[in-house]
Amino acid sequence: MVFRSHMELALEEARAAAARGEVPVGAVIVAPSGEVVAQAGNRTRELSDPTAHAEVLAIRAACAALGSERLVGHDLYVTLEPCAICAGTIAAARIARVYYGAADPKSGGVAHGARVFSHPQAHHMPEVYDGIRAEEAEALLKDFFAGRR
Repeated sequence: MVFRSHMELALEEARAAAARGEVPVGAVIVAPSGEVVAQAGNRTRELSDPTAHAEVLAIRAACAALGSERLVGHDLYVTLEPCAICAGTIAAARIARVYYGAADPKSGGVAHGARVFSHPQAHHMPEVYDGIRAEEAEALLKDFFAGRR
């Protein structure tokens, strides 16, 4: 099978989140077949739920669609480095590969901060690919927060 990035769809979700007044982060879950199973953008404010991060919402939707708590072999595309909450959820769901855009030195949980996947307590360690369309993802975040200051 030929690799096809789904980061554009994640960026679309991030743009939609920003339009709703949410921090612009978008996520997409892709099945081993290449089919998009679920997609989401942040909805923490809208749902009054601190766990309503794009990754968590997309994983919940994919699991519901598949009738399973595991997403073995599935890929996750997300515009921002997952935080510790999301990294823990990714590990629990057994996501095979994580592709993310912008690094998050302040709140990241993969390459920064908690580094969830590198702990011996991590149930699962996906393959991680960073910097995918990072400049676009960073620009969305900078523009969003500049408008708030």
